[in-house]
Amino acid sequence: MKKLIEIKEYDILTCNQAFKDEYVYLDNDSFEQLENMILHCNEMEDVDAYDFFSVSTKRHVGKVIRAKNYVGIVQLKNGTQIQILPKIHGKTAIDPKKTFLKMLKSLQEFPSKTFNETNLRTDHMTLLEIFIRLYIEEVQKLIKKGLKSSYYAMEDNLNVYKGKMVFSQQLKYNLVHRQRFYTRYDEFGMNRAENRLIKATLLYLLKQSTSNDNINEIRKQLIHFELIEQSKNYSKDFSQVKIDRNSKDYETIMQWSKIFLNNESFTTFSGHSFAKALLFPMEKVFESYIGFHLKKLLSDSAWHVQLQDKGYHLFQGKFALRPDIVLTNGTGKIILDTKWKMLSNTPHNNYGISQADMYQMYAYAKKYHAKEIWILYPLNTEVEQMKEIYFNTNEGDQSAEVRVFFVDCHHVEDSLEKLVKKFTLATQ
Repeated sequence: MKKLIEIKEYDILTCNQAFKDEYVYLDNDSFEQLENMILHCNEMEDVDAYDFFSVSTKRHVGKVIRAKNYVGIVQLKNGTQIQILPKIHGKTAIDPKKTFLKMLKSLQEFPSKTFNETNLRTDHMTLLEIFIRLYIEEVQKLIKKGLKSSYYAMEDNLNVYKGKMVFSQQLKYNLVHRQRFYTRYDEFGMNRAENRLIKATLLYLLKQSTSNDNINEIRKQLIHFELIEQSKNYSKDFSQVKIDRNSKDYETIMQWSKIFLNNESFTTFSGHSFAKALLFPMEKVFESYIGFHLKKLLSDSAWHVQLQDKGYHLFQGKFALRPDIVLTNGTGKIILDTKWKMLSNTPHNNYGISQADMYQMYAYAKKYHAKEIWILYPLNTEVEQMKEIYFNTNEGDQSAEVRVFFVDCHHVEDSLEKLVKKFTLATQ
């Protein structure tokens, strides 16, 4: 049975038992493995594990590891799973995992787009088991439609000649047995690369899963793959996968298989120094979530929604400005920028809004000639009763106003409708 440690963004891990009530306790072996993983990844040129975790020392406590704003699951080589959940606040007690899955559907890199998160029993499942369940559901859809057959390349040492001779292998194996022929030929059937990879993924997940429901479903599905070989060379088989109109049903499954079999994550985290990591940057997830639902909400309105606009630079051709959302309606522009950060009810400290973010908003206002800028933060219990926050540059006709809006991630549609009413009135 794999050991599960559940934490939230920015929680602190310690291996000092004296502080297990104050911080999240991790046994010495697991703590050392996680620390070594972070240090090892930071030695690699293209990976910065400090984006995900930070290692520091606290007085009287010793070494501690702090999770950052990446959410997902890390599995260490000793089997310990560290599940990092998002800090999603709201007015209702909705399971944050359900809302997180709803947010993930808007992320371009996330394979599954059509599942219904309300039907998943997330309260009793880790994120890894949920992802395994999503894979099972995709395979189930394929099985109902029917596994596809196609021509696939084969190499074998045969008693009859067919296809093309592979001379290097013929000389290697048949210099004495001249009655045999080592050839490459095409075969028609279900043993195509996609089906081999699915079987390999199902067998892999059968060992990884600890959910009885998932294990039983995988075993049922493997019956349909009895006559199909398991992929032995993942990179070779993935190179043979071609998604076209005849193989469209395999597209999502192949994305998931690549994640599971190649130990790929949704980040630059390579995963070679530990068993598995599936991590999502919440800043990016939040930005995608707001952009997707705002575009959907305004699809029949006079507003044109542009995500990740690249129209301006701070200086000529240098330092590109890239606001998350630019709205235009023929009479003006509104800039919206998302920030995954929990603000606090501290006016003396500018509510926790960073000075760098405000410099960024000022640059947007000047370059885009936008009178109105909105910064969107996730709602939390400390700010939900606060009055509106806004700042004005007080530059006469050139003035710009920066307003803050808090999004209830559990009820994003209702929240964004309130926002639209605010900035629509503000530009009339």
